Amino acid sequence: MKEIILNNGVTIPSIGYGTYKTTDGSSYFNILDAIDVGYRHLDTAKVYNNEEEVGMAVRKSRIPRKDFFITSKLDRKCLGYESAKYEFNKSLERLQMDYIDLYLLHWPRTDYGKEGFDDWKEQDIGAWKALEELYHEGKVRAIGVSNFLPHHLENLMNYANVIPCINQLELHPGYLQIEAVEYSKKLGIALEAWSPMGRARLLKNETIVNMAKKYGISPAVLCLAFCLQMQFIILPKSSNKERMIENLSALGTIISPEDMNTLISMPQSGWSGEHPDKKRVRLESALV
Repeated sequence: MKEIILNNGVTIPSIGYGTYKTTDGSSYFNILDAIDVGYRHLDTAKVYNNEEEVGMAVRKSRIPRKDFFITSKLDRKCLGYESAKYEFNKSLERLQMDYIDLYLLHWPRTDYGKEGFDDWKEQDIGAWKALEELYHEGKVRAIGVSNFLPHHLENLMNYANVIPCINQLELHPGYLQIEAVEYSKKLGIALEAWSPMGRARLLKNETIVNMAKKYGISPAVLCLAFCLQMQFIILPKSSNKERMIENLSALGTIISPEDMNTLISMPQSGWSGEHPDKKRVRLESALV
């Protein structure tokens, strides 16, 4: 498995198994299947309600803990210093692990709309200070953020002693979050793509379908290969074991520069619309 070196020297597999919305009775078995076909990077979060299943599957596999890369995330409802410390330790309990490889602030606070907070800056900073302490205590090997736009990162960097290792964003053909990606890169922050297939919205997109046929691969693999060539870590998810295997084949797929430019230049497609800070989310879809 190809690995990426983060800005603190920790390595992370370039493909992880996303566990979002795998909370039904089959969640544990899906994670076991993912481990069985070769995934060692597992991405979970408090709000996914499956940290226990991730921990159980890792133990059931009998593969040494050190061979896994486990990510979890702090719920945006729990930002602030004390809450972050408490919730991190609860995640450790649910996972039944001594440490977490990567812990992220799942969403930033926003000052916009129904979910707006006047003290959003203080809440983000308080949570980050807690993560920095946990990092220095050796309870987490790397810390980062998720869904942070430039103004969120700028606020954090005014007070941070540890630069985030990762910014996990919605990234896929048709939605490349140019400003957030470029701002993160400037700070040396690696990019991780959640929903790299646009929540399956892209799998029937005419451009994607036709290009996938050209390469003799599925539209899903094309989307994943595109993200990998953009130097994004990817988090595909599937409950189907054959598709789990197929998704790993993206590592061996090379898209031509011309076709990469076509995908980069796609009009906005597949956007989830989930970011609460919609006032500032930029919807351009081409890197310039």
